[in-house]
Amino acid sequence: MRRAAVPDLLCMGEPMLELNQRRRPTDAPGGDLPLYLQGHGGDTSNAAIAAARNGASAGYVTAVGKDAPGDSFMALWAQEGVDTATVARSDAAPTGLYVVSHGEEGHRFTYYRAGSAASRMGPADVPEDAIRGARMLHVSGISQAISTSACDAVFRAIEVAKAAGVGVSYDTNLRLALWPKARAAAVIHAGVAQADVALPSFDDVKVLTGLEDPDAIADFYLRLGCPLVLLKLGAGGVLVATPSRRERVAGFKVQSVDATGAGDTFAGSFLARHLAGDDPFAAARYANAAAALSTTGYGAVAPIPRPDAVNALLREGG
Repeated sequence: MRRAAVPDLLCMGEPMLELNQRRRPTDAPGGDLPLYLQGHGGDTSNAAIAAARNGASAGYVTAVGKDAPGDSFMALWAQEGVDTATVARSDAAPTGLYVVSHGEEGHRFTYYRAGSAASRMGPADVPEDAIRGARMLHVSGISQAISTSACDAVFRAIEVAKAAGVGVSYDTNLRLALWPKARAAAVIHAGVAQADVALPSFDDVKVLTGLEDPDAIADFYLRLGCPLVLLKLGAGGVLVATPSRRERVAGFKVQSVDATGAGDTFAGSFLARHLAGDDPFAAARYANAAAALSTTGYGAVAPIPRPDAVNALLREGG
Protein backbone atom coordinates (compact mmCIF):
# COMPACT_ATOMS: atom_id res chain seq x y z
CA MET A 1 0.00 0.00 0.00
CA ARG A 2 1.29 3.46 -0.91
CA ARG A 3 2.24 5.59 2.07
CA ALA A 4 -0.02 8.63 2.30
CA ALA A 5 2.90 10.90 3.23
CA VAL A 6 4.78 10.25 -0.02
CA PRO A 7 4.01 12.57 -2.96
CA ASP A 8 2.55 11.01 -6.11
CA LEU A 9 5.39 12.49 -8.20
CA LEU A 10 9.05 12.53 -7.19
CA CYS A 11 11.43 14.50 -9.41
CA MET A 12 15.17 13.89 -9.11
CA GLY A 13 18.09 16.06 -10.19
CA GLU A 14 20.01 19.25 -9.48
CA PRO A 15 18.59 22.67 -8.63
CA MET A 16 20.73 25.69 -9.49
CA LEU A 17 20.53 29.24 -8.25
CA GLU A 18 20.34 31.67 -11.18
CA LEU A 19 21.97 35.09 -11.43
CA ASN A 20 20.55 36.76 -14.53
CA GLN A 21 22.11 39.93 -15.87
CA ARG A 22 19.72 42.88 -16.12
CA ARG A 23 20.11 46.38 -17.49
CA ARG A 24 21.03 48.72 -14.64
CA PRO A 25 18.69 51.73 -14.33
CA THR A 26 20.44 54.89 -15.42
CA ASP A 27 19.89 56.53 -12.02
CA ALA A 28 21.09 53.50 -10.01
CA PRO A 29 24.49 53.54 -8.30
CA GLY A 30 27.22 51.34 -9.70
CA GLY A 31 27.95 52.99 -13.03
CA ASP A 32 28.62 50.41 -15.74
CA LEU A 33 28.85 47.43 -13.37
CA PRO A 34 26.38 44.68 -14.32
CA LEU A 35 23.28 44.11 -12.21
CA TYR A 36 22.15 40.52 -11.59
CA LEU A 37 18.70 39.32 -10.59
CA GLN A 38 18.50 36.18 -8.44
CA GLY A 39 16.26 33.38 -9.62
CA HIS A 40 15.95 29.61 -9.54
CA GLY A 41 16.64 26.95 -12.16
CA GLY A 42 17.24 23.27 -12.62
CA ASP A 43 15.16 21.25 -15.05
CA THR A 44 13.61 18.71 -12.70
CA SER A 45 13.03 21.32 -9.99
CA ASN A 46 11.17 23.41 -12.56
CA ALA A 47 9.14 20.34 -13.53
CA ALA A 48 8.24 19.63 -9.89
CA ILE A 49 7.04 23.22 -9.44
CA ALA A 50 5.03 23.06 -12.67
CA ALA A 51 3.41 19.82 -11.54
CA ALA A 52 2.59 21.25 -8.11
CA ARG A 53 1.12 24.45 -9.59
CA ASN A 54 -1.07 22.31 -11.81
CA GLY A 55 -2.53 20.15 -9.09
CA ALA A 56 -0.11 17.28 -8.53
CA SER A 57 1.33 16.11 -5.25
CA ALA A 58 5.03 16.59 -6.00
CA GLY A 59 8.32 16.19 -4.17
CA TYR A 60 11.99 16.57 -4.98
CA VAL A 61 14.97 14.25 -4.58
CA THR A 62 18.26 16.14 -4.44
CA ALA A 63 20.99 17.55 -2.21
CA VAL A 64 21.74 21.22 -1.60
CA GLY A 65 24.34 22.94 0.49
CA LYS A 66 23.79 24.40 3.93
CA ASP A 67 24.26 27.79 2.30
CA ALA A 68 22.20 30.80 1.24
CA PRO A 69 21.31 29.34 -2.20
CA GLY A 70 20.21 26.11 -0.50
CA ASP A 71 18.09 28.10 1.95
CA SER A 72 16.57 29.97 -1.00
CA PHE A 73 15.53 26.72 -2.66
CA MET A 74 14.07 25.30 0.54
CA ALA A 75 11.97 28.46 0.87
CA LEU A 76 10.92 28.29 -2.79
CA TRP A 77 9.80 24.66 -2.58
CA ALA A 78 7.90 25.34 0.66
CA GLN A 79 6.13 28.26 -1.02
CA GLU A 80 5.28 26.13 -4.05
CA GLY A 81 4.07 23.12 -2.08
CA VAL A 82 6.88 20.83 -3.27
CA ASP A 83 7.68 18.23 -0.62
CA THR A 84 11.29 18.38 0.61
CA ALA A 85 11.41 15.26 2.79
CA THR A 86 13.87 13.77 0.28
CA VAL A 87 16.12 16.84 0.02
CA ALA A 88 19.46 16.39 1.81
CA ARG A 89 21.45 19.33 3.18
CA SER A 90 25.24 19.13 2.93
CA ASP A 91 27.87 20.76 5.12
CA ALA A 92 30.61 19.70 2.72
CA ALA A 93 29.35 20.83 -0.69
CA PRO A 94 27.61 23.92 -2.09
CA THR A 95 24.41 24.40 -4.05
CA GLY A 96 25.00 24.76 -7.80
CA LEU A 97 24.95 28.19 -9.43
CA TYR A 98 24.79 29.58 -12.94
CA VAL A 99 25.15 33.09 -14.34
CA VAL A 100 23.28 34.36 -17.40
CA SER A 101 24.92 37.24 -19.24
CA HIS A 102 23.67 39.00 -22.35
CA GLY A 103 25.53 40.38 -25.33
CA GLU A 104 25.32 40.90 -29.07
CA GLU A 105 25.43 37.14 -29.62
CA GLY A 106 22.55 36.50 -27.21
CA HIS A 107 22.46 34.64 -23.88
CA ARG A 108 25.62 33.16 -22.40
CA PHE A 109 25.49 30.68 -19.53
CA THR A 110 28.35 30.18 -17.06
CA TYR A 111 27.94 27.23 -14.70
CA TYR A 112 29.43 26.68 -11.26
CA ARG A 113 28.27 23.16 -10.49
CA ALA A 114 31.44 21.03 -10.24
CA GLY A 115 31.44 19.39 -6.82
CA SER A 116 27.95 20.62 -5.98
CA ALA A 117 25.94 18.81 -3.34
CA ALA A 118 23.63 17.28 -5.96
CA SER A 119 26.56 16.11 -8.10
CA ARG A 120 27.95 14.19 -5.12
CA MET A 121 24.83 12.06 -4.75
CA GLY A 122 25.37 8.35 -5.32
CA PRO A 123 23.31 5.15 -5.28
CA ALA A 124 23.54 4.92 -1.48
CA ASP A 125 21.81 8.31 -1.23
CA VAL A 126 18.70 7.23 -3.15
CA PRO A 127 15.59 7.42 -0.88
CA GLU A 128 14.32 3.99 -1.81
CA ASP A 129 11.32 3.85 0.52
CA ALA A 130 10.03 7.19 -0.75
CA ILE A 131 10.38 6.10 -4.37
CA ARG A 132 8.54 2.86 -3.64
CA GLY A 133 5.70 4.90 -2.15
CA ALA A 134 5.32 7.28 -5.10
CA ARG A 135 3.35 6.80 -8.31
CA MET A 136 5.85 8.35 -10.71
CA LEU A 137 9.60 9.12 -10.74
CA HIS A 138 10.77 11.88 -13.10
CA VAL A 139 14.43 12.20 -14.12
CA SER A 140 16.40 13.72 -16.98
CA GLY A 141 19.60 13.61 -18.96
CA ILE A 142 20.94 16.45 -16.84
CA SER A 143 20.20 14.44 -13.69
CA GLN A 144 22.66 11.86 -15.02
CA ALA A 145 25.17 14.17 -16.71
CA ILE A 146 26.34 16.12 -13.67
CA SER A 147 28.62 13.32 -12.38
CA THR A 148 29.27 9.60 -12.63
CA SER A 149 27.91 9.03 -9.14
CA ALA A 150 24.74 11.01 -9.91
CA CYS A 151 24.32 8.98 -13.09
CA ASP A 152 24.51 5.78 -11.07
CA ALA A 153 22.10 7.20 -8.48
CA VAL A 154 19.49 7.84 -11.16
CA PHE A 155 19.84 4.32 -12.52
CA ARG A 156 19.41 2.98 -8.98
CA ALA A 157 16.31 5.13 -8.51
CA ILE A 158 14.87 3.81 -11.78
CA GLU A 159 15.64 0.24 -10.71
CA VAL A 160 13.84 0.75 -7.40
CA ALA A 161 10.85 2.37 -9.12
CA LYS A 162 10.51 -0.38 -11.70
CA ALA A 163 10.72 -3.13 -9.09
CA ALA A 164 7.93 -1.44 -7.10
CA GLY A 165 5.65 -0.84 -10.08
CA VAL A 166 6.23 2.92 -9.94
CA GLY A 167 6.13 4.73 -13.29
CA VAL A 168 9.26 6.36 -14.69
CA SER A 169 9.36 9.54 -16.77
CA TYR A 170 12.55 10.55 -18.62
CA ASP A 171 13.28 13.93 -20.24
CA THR A 172 16.33 13.86 -22.53
CA ASN A 173 17.50 17.45 -21.80
CA LEU A 174 20.82 17.06 -23.57
CA ARG A 175 23.69 19.31 -22.43
CA LEU A 176 26.83 18.50 -24.41
CA ALA A 177 28.89 20.81 -22.22
CA LEU A 178 28.47 18.22 -19.46
CA TRP A 179 29.44 15.03 -21.29
CA PRO A 180 30.51 13.66 -24.70
CA LYS A 181 27.81 12.89 -27.23
CA ALA A 182 28.54 9.15 -27.35
CA ARG A 183 28.23 8.76 -23.57
CA ALA A 184 25.16 11.00 -23.47
CA ALA A 185 23.42 8.91 -26.12
CA ALA A 186 24.29 5.61 -24.43
CA VAL A 187 23.17 6.71 -20.97
CA ILE A 188 20.05 8.60 -22.04
CA HIS A 189 18.84 5.79 -24.25
CA ALA A 190 19.47 3.25 -21.49
CA GLY A 191 17.29 5.40 -19.24
CA VAL A 192 14.55 5.87 -21.83
CA ALA A 193 14.49 2.11 -22.47
CA GLN A 194 13.34 1.65 -18.85
CA ALA A 195 10.88 4.56 -18.86
CA ASP A 196 7.10 4.51 -19.10
CA VAL A 197 7.01 8.08 -20.44
CA ALA A 198 9.72 9.56 -22.68
CA LEU A 199 9.92 13.33 -23.17
CA PRO A 200 12.56 13.89 -25.85
CA SER A 201 12.94 17.31 -27.45
CA PHE A 202 13.44 17.51 -31.20
CA ASP A 203 16.74 19.41 -31.04
CA ASP A 204 18.16 16.94 -28.52
CA VAL A 205 17.27 13.80 -30.39
CA LYS A 206 18.47 14.99 -33.77
CA VAL A 207 21.90 14.96 -32.11
CA LEU A 208 21.36 11.77 -30.12
CA THR A 209 19.91 9.68 -32.96
CA GLY A 210 20.99 11.39 -36.19
CA LEU A 211 17.33 11.33 -37.29
CA GLU A 212 15.34 14.35 -38.44
CA ASP A 213 11.90 12.97 -39.26
CA PRO A 214 9.59 13.21 -36.20
CA ASP A 215 7.85 9.92 -36.95
CA ALA A 216 11.17 8.13 -37.36
CA ILE A 217 12.31 9.58 -34.03
CA ALA A 218 9.10 8.43 -32.34
CA ASP A 219 9.60 4.96 -33.81
CA PHE A 220 13.19 4.90 -32.53
CA TYR A 221 12.10 5.55 -28.93
CA LEU A 222 9.14 3.18 -29.10
CA ARG A 223 11.50 0.45 -30.28
CA LEU A 224 13.66 1.05 -27.21
CA GLY A 225 10.68 -0.23 -25.24
CA CYS A 226 9.12 2.98 -23.88
CA PRO A 227 5.33 2.72 -24.41
CA LEU A 228 4.59 6.46 -24.51
CA VAL A 229 6.73 9.00 -26.38
CA LEU A 230 6.06 12.73 -26.39
CA LEU A 231 8.38 14.37 -28.90
CA LYS A 232 8.51 18.07 -28.05
CA LEU A 233 8.56 20.21 -31.19
CA GLY A 234 8.68 23.70 -29.66
CA ALA A 235 6.16 26.04 -31.26
CA GLY A 236 5.14 23.11 -33.47
CA GLY A 237 3.52 21.35 -30.53
CA VAL A 238 4.22 17.74 -29.65
CA LEU A 239 4.03 14.39 -31.39
CA VAL A 240 2.38 11.90 -29.02
CA ALA A 241 3.09 8.28 -29.96
CA THR A 242 2.13 4.91 -28.52
CA PRO A 243 2.52 1.52 -30.21
CA SER A 244 -1.09 1.75 -31.42
CA ARG A 245 -1.73 5.47 -31.99
CA ARG A 246 0.08 8.69 -32.74
CA GLU A 247 -1.10 12.26 -33.07
CA ARG A 248 0.47 15.68 -33.60
CA VAL A 249 -0.94 17.92 -30.88
CA ALA A 250 -0.72 21.53 -32.01
CA GLY A 251 0.97 24.27 -30.06
CA PHE A 252 -0.55 27.59 -29.00
CA LYS A 253 0.25 31.03 -30.35
CA VAL A 254 1.21 33.52 -27.63
CA GLN A 255 3.38 36.61 -27.28
CA SER A 256 6.56 34.78 -26.35
CA VAL A 257 9.46 36.66 -24.74
CA ASP A 258 11.58 33.95 -23.06
CA ALA A 259 11.47 30.18 -23.62
CA THR A 260 13.61 29.35 -20.57
CA GLY A 261 12.13 26.30 -18.85
CA ALA A 262 9.27 25.81 -21.31
CA GLY A 263 10.14 22.15 -21.79
CA ASP A 264 10.25 21.66 -18.02
CA THR A 265 6.84 23.30 -17.69
CA PHE A 266 5.55 20.93 -20.36
CA ALA A 267 6.94 17.92 -18.50
CA GLY A 268 5.56 18.88 -15.09
CA SER A 269 2.18 19.93 -16.44
CA PHE A 270 1.85 16.77 -18.52
CA LEU A 271 2.71 14.56 -15.55
CA ALA A 272 0.19 16.41 -13.36
CA ARG A 273 -2.61 15.71 -15.83
CA HIS A 274 -1.36 12.19 -16.56
CA LEU A 275 -1.45 11.35 -12.84
CA ALA A 276 -4.91 12.94 -12.61
CA GLY A 277 -6.17 10.39 -15.15
CA ASP A 278 -6.18 12.30 -18.44
CA ASP A 279 -5.37 10.31 -21.56
CA PRO A 280 -1.93 11.23 -22.99
CA PHE A 281 -3.35 13.25 -25.88
CA ALA A 282 -5.53 15.44 -23.64
CA ALA A 283 -2.68 15.76 -21.14
CA ALA A 284 -0.32 16.82 -23.94
CA ARG A 285 -2.72 19.51 -25.13
CA TYR A 286 -2.94 20.87 -21.59
CA ALA A 287 0.86 20.77 -21.26
CA ASN A 288 1.26 22.54 -24.61
CA ALA A 289 -0.90 25.40 -23.34
CA ALA A 290 1.04 25.58 -20.07
CA ALA A 291 4.39 25.57 -21.86
CA ALA A 292 3.25 28.32 -24.24
CA LEU A 293 2.12 30.52 -21.35
CA SER A 294 5.44 29.97 -19.58
CA THR A 295 7.20 31.76 -22.46
CA THR A 296 5.22 34.98 -21.94
CA GLY A 297 7.34 35.99 -18.93
CA TYR A 298 11.01 35.93 -17.98
CA GLY A 299 12.81 33.19 -16.08
CA ALA A 300 12.19 29.52 -15.51
CA VAL A 301 9.86 29.62 -12.50
CA ALA A 302 7.91 32.88 -12.26
CA PRO A 303 5.87 32.46 -15.47
CA ILE A 304 4.86 28.82 -14.90
CA PRO A 305 1.06 29.09 -15.14
CA ARG A 306 -1.67 27.71 -12.94
CA PRO A 307 -4.80 25.84 -14.10
CA ASP A 308 -7.06 28.89 -14.43
CA ALA A 309 -4.73 30.49 -16.98
CA VAL A 310 -4.10 27.21 -18.80
CA ASN A 311 -7.80 26.39 -19.04
CA ALA A 312 -8.55 29.90 -20.30
CA LEU A 313 -6.05 29.43 -23.14
CA LEU A 314 -7.50 25.99 -23.89
CA ARG A 315 -10.97 27.54 -24.18
CA GLU A 316 -9.66 30.24 -26.50
CA GLY A 317 -7.97 27.63 -28.67
CA GLY A 318 -4.62 29.47 -28.87
